[in-house]
Amino acid sequence: MGAQDDSTGDPSADPRAAFDYRGGDVAQPALVADLRERVAGDVRFDEYTRQLYATDASAYEVTPIGVVFPESTADVAAVATYCASESIPILPRGAGTSLGGQAVNEAVVLDFSRYMDEVERIDPDERTARVQPGVRLGDLNAALAAHDLHFGPDPAWGDQSTLGGAIGNNSSGSHSLVYGTTDAYVQSCEVVLADGTVTELGEVTLEELREKADADGEDLEARLCAAVARLVDEEAETVAEAYPDIERNVSGYNLDRVVAEAESGTVNLARLLAGSEGTLAVVTAATVGLEPKPATKAMALLEYDSLGAAMADVSAILAHDPAAVEVLDDVLLDLARDTEAFGSLVESMLTPDTGAVLLVEFYAADDREGRQRVADMLADRLPTATAQAVPSAGASERGDEPPRAIAASEAHESAERERFWTLRKSGLPILLGRTTDAKHVSFIEDAAVPPAVLPDFVADFQAVLDEHDTYASFYGHAGPGCLHVRPLIDTKTVEGVERMEAIAEAVADLVVEYGGSVSGEHGDGRARTQWNETLYGEQVAALFRELKTAADPDWLLNPGQVCGDVDMTENLRFSPDYDFDLGFEPTLRWANDNGMQGMVELCHGCGGCRGPQETAGGVMCPTFRAADEEITSTRGRANALRQAMSGDLPADPTADEFATEVLDLCIGCKGCARDCPSEVDMAKLKAEVTHERHRRHGPSFRDRLFANVHRLSAWGSTLAPVSNWLAGLPGSGLVAEKLLGVARERDVPQFAAQSFPDWFAGRGPHVDAASATAQVVLLPDPYTAYVEPGIAKAAVAVLESLNVRVQVPTDVTASGRAAFSKGFLDLARERVASNVEALESAVEAGRDVVVLEPSDATMYQSDALDLLENDAVERVAANTYGFAEYLDAQDLLEDGTSRRAEPELTYHGHCHQTALGTDHHAVTVLRQAGFEVDALDSGCCGMAGSFGYEAEHYSMSRAIGRILFDQVEDSPGEIAVAPGASCRTQLRDGPGTQRVEHPATILAEVLAGGVD
Repeated sequence: MGAQDDSTGDPSADPRAAFDYRGGDVAQPALVADLRERVAGDVRFDEYTRQLYATDASAYEVTPIGVVFPESTADVAAVATYCASESIPILPRGAGTSLGGQAVNEAVVLDFSRYMDEVERIDPDERTARVQPGVRLGDLNAALAAHDLHFGPDPAWGDQSTLGGAIGNNSSGSHSLVYGTTDAYVQSCEVVLADGTVTELGEVTLEELREKADADGEDLEARLCAAVARLVDEEAETVAEAYPDIERNVSGYNLDRVVAEAESGTVNLARLLAGSEGTLAVVTAATVGLEPKPATKAMALLEYDSLGAAMADVSAILAHDPAAVEVLDDVLLDLARDTEAFGSLVESMLTPDTGAVLLVEFYAADDREGRQRVADMLADRLPTATAQAVPSAGASERGDEPPRAIAASEAHESAERERFWTLRKSGLPILLGRTTDAKHVSFIEDAAVPPAVLPDFVADFQAVLDEHDTYASFYGHAGPGCLHVRPLIDTKTVEGVERMEAIAEAVADLVVEYGGSVSGEHGDGRARTQWNETLYGEQVAALFRELKTAADPDWLLNPGQVCGDVDMTENLRFSPDYDFDLGFEPTLRWANDNGMQGMVELCHGCGGCRGPQETAGGVMCPTFRAADEEITSTRGRANALRQAMSGDLPADPTADEFATEVLDLCIGCKGCARDCPSEVDMAKLKAEVTHERHRRHGPSFRDRLFANVHRLSAWGSTLAPVSNWLAGLPGSGLVAEKLLGVARERDVPQFAAQSFPDWFAGRGPHVDAASATAQVVLLPDPYTAYVEPGIAKAAVAVLESLNVRVQVPTDVTASGRAAFSKGFLDLARERVASNVEALESAVEAGRDVVVLEPSDATMYQSDALDLLENDAVERVAANTYGFAEYLDAQDLLEDGTSRRAEPELTYHGHCHQTALGTDHHAVTVLRQAGFEVDALDSGCCGMAGSFGYEAEHYSMSRAIGRILFDQVEDSPGEIAVAPGASCRTQLRDGPGTQRVEHPATILAEVLAGGVD
């Protein structure tokens, strides 16, 4: 795997062409050859691909036979026909975000997310859409936005999860009180049956159903009709008695909906597929109903002294007809208080004694109605004189039941509502951030019961956890009675696995006792299939098997799931037989539990790294966004690294093959360290593995060259203009590519004859130390120092215009960023140690360190702490700022300017600063200076230091850049502003004609009248 040579570098081309699949040793070559003869899409049976598809977002791992990426229904039919003839199982799969293990199996996996991901048509009048199964729900809703429509069900990972997955799992989400589950929206489906037959399933009358039924025929659709007809005619009462009467139930097959619909004289066979997890047919297209987007929303956050009190209040709140009621318990709130990401949010929003919260959202026709609905609910649920004086209709129906909330706050503006939802969404990242052997495992995490019994059910659930000496957080969808509960379990031990099964069995019994469902949201899969007979009884379990056999006589479609024989304790990703060998002693500091191993094992597979820029925003994962390949996602790389170190993947993670196949296209953007819910730090992992690779096998000359780019730049400046003349000679680019592997399409930087350090040495500071407002040490990066010294001069002008005394040290060398990025960690440590020693006295004297290049700033602020562990580096890190960050943090522009600065700016932030949460400062100071700024929600530019200069990476770099080019083109700004040298290079090499500047040069024009 790697980048194809793209001599044109055309950013308008399909970005996926930038990824060249190479594969490895092929398993079962005869099978592969047969499938490739029949399929236009990709057929991959190599070890890397198989291991990538061995996991989903669940606790399970099963290596598939191989993976096919179909391009069309004809491809799917060809695979099904062939596999049926050879008795080979198949498994349809979307984004692999399933939590129950239903997306992993020993089968030929059909990944629809690569090619079959189109919205085929939208009918706004009928409020329907025809959609392929691989389309992400985020993309579908983006396409529907122009019509003020959306797909109602909103699973938590909707930006990444696919429509096919939503149908397979019968997904819902936070707003199921309004929208219910996916089955309500499925109108018809094109499907491929187990024998390869293509047909359309949808609504039919009972007469048509019976006419088509043929239980003993060869036609699988006729056999399916016969099974459904018998169900309706003979087993309706059995089904009605066995299924719980609750809002959220996706356990087993969707028999209750079929039986209920039959009372009107019709059944919809497509809706039978909802929740079937690909075990009855393979969906290749679906017509789904749509909902109008709500005109406006309003929210309230109610605080309680305990989870029990919150649960007891849910029924009363439901009387006010909310769109969503979500809960967070004390376990999550306490954990959130201790995190950097959510601590300030919890402290600012909640009173100290809060033990649980309910977030309540209302839909409304306008703001006035939204405020009134919140007011009515709060008057009912808060113990105030107003509440006593003005009881609501719901309160009168309940009699004298006392309110239980101890405090509340409201949110009506979109920004405030988003803060509330941020608090609600804080739960998952915290729970999934554990790097210990014990993890919060998803095996009973979406049991559902009637809301009225939630208090007793939760109390009994907690008693079960206490009995088994563990705990869990209770959060999620309190409104429909579906709570997410993930007990802390160490499945690497026999005792942990036994505890897991015992808890699951006890909870299944509790669910039956309280009239609930084993799964209210995330389906059966490997985690819950075995409890369906406990839930429904033997008769219904037999109906499940009868239906499965009618549709899939040989049980080849995702076998074992829903009504099969999968065991929840088998095929665990981390089991008592799991073995892990890091293979070397880590060089970096790993402060998390279990050190580097804990980080390698951290990815749980949610697929958050697979979101497109247009709908997911954020930074990660830029190579996946360009290539749409699993191996180019953080999840893919993390899984491959773990599997190599655990022996599941027979590969040496430090060898050339693994570097090429897995790590090569990680560009070190650090987006995963922020945007991944578990905060998997793939950039740091890559640096560590690459360092060990250098130690064992030796680095390339090019890697050494780029690791010491500051020396090359200094020589280039010293020898200018001769160095620039040599670089411009005809054929020099081709020579550089042949000898050094530097892409001939890239222009070599033009070195300045006078470097910034030389300029400043001759000029010196212009602000007297005695009268200065502040004093700083300014550090230019090699590119700024030797190629674009005007940026550093502009920074000096801006700082001095604000009465800041600037000094430029002569004993500070390169930051170590280039060495770190290329895996030379010992060299990076030496440079950081030398620089810290040189800067420590300045920091102790009260001077701050200001760094112009964002990647260098984060080197001092963050990466240096992984290389060194002493008080000096911590002091330097704490007093180091990016240029705009310093201006903002010191409030140097707090009064701003009254005049309007022109022109409008388009701002693209650096991915490293975005990852550290410091990127917003530049936008703030530019706006304070009077500029209109369009701040892009952009990811990495794709240049990534030396990455974009490397010949084999050029096309991938441009493909990533295309996403940014499109955003800049769509922006109203006339000047593009980017603090990163790589970003500016990429933008200047792009198709646009805009001027591209560093914030310092823009600010200098307004605040300092230009540069001397």
